[in-house]
Amino acid sequence: MSQTLPATIPASLFEACADSIADTARELSALGWTPATSSNFSMRIDAEHAAITVSGRHKGRLGRDDIMLIDLDGHAVGTEARPSAETALHTQIYRRWPEMRAVLHTHSRTQSVASRLFAGDGVIRLQGWELQKAITGYHTHESTLEIPVFPNTQHMPELVAQIDAWLDAGKPLHAYLIDGHGIYTWGRDMAETQRHLEALEFLLGCELDLKKLRAS
Repeated sequence: MSQTLPATIPASLFEACADSIADTARELSALGWTPATSSNFSMRIDAEHAAITVSGRHKGRLGRDDIMLIDLDGHAVGTEARPSAETALHTQIYRRWPEMRAVLHTHSRTQSVASRLFAGDGVIRLQGWELQKAITGYHTHESTLEIPVFPNTQHMPELVAQIDAWLDAGKPLHAYLIDGHGIYTWGRDMAETQRHLEALEFLLGCELDLKKLRAS
């Protein structure tokens, strides 16, 4: 893939972000959280650009050529490659929170099942779990961590509007599920984002186990 960078972006910076995305993607693929060519990952480059996975690539075999540059309107910059169809969900996070530098979206079995099971409620309320403290801003198991479940749609502006409405209502948001789809979470760097993803995967699994045990 041919990638031409703006003069304001050093090649070393783009390459470092691309390598970080590819390394993380391989780890998540090995866990089985990115089946087929699903999932998409990004990192902020600067105030106006982000690096994101090219559409349709297997996440266990990513290299620098599988990562492309976009602006925060979701348009490709300096390449003919096509970004993920869900690019607008990444750029929405970067626009709303300038301090956020990485976004991870995966499709694990646990995330997908939880998204269907709780879709009718519209939210999963995590309470009493010690691992809630792995999410930045949560310091006690006595807090309540709400993970909204938004309806799935192929029309990204509709989904972006639903997320904006949640935030504009003053509700905290650290991650969300999409019905029948997967999870989105983010952080101030890739390590924090991956910590959030791993903690949420565990917590969602615990909630599913509780549902099953209570029904038996």
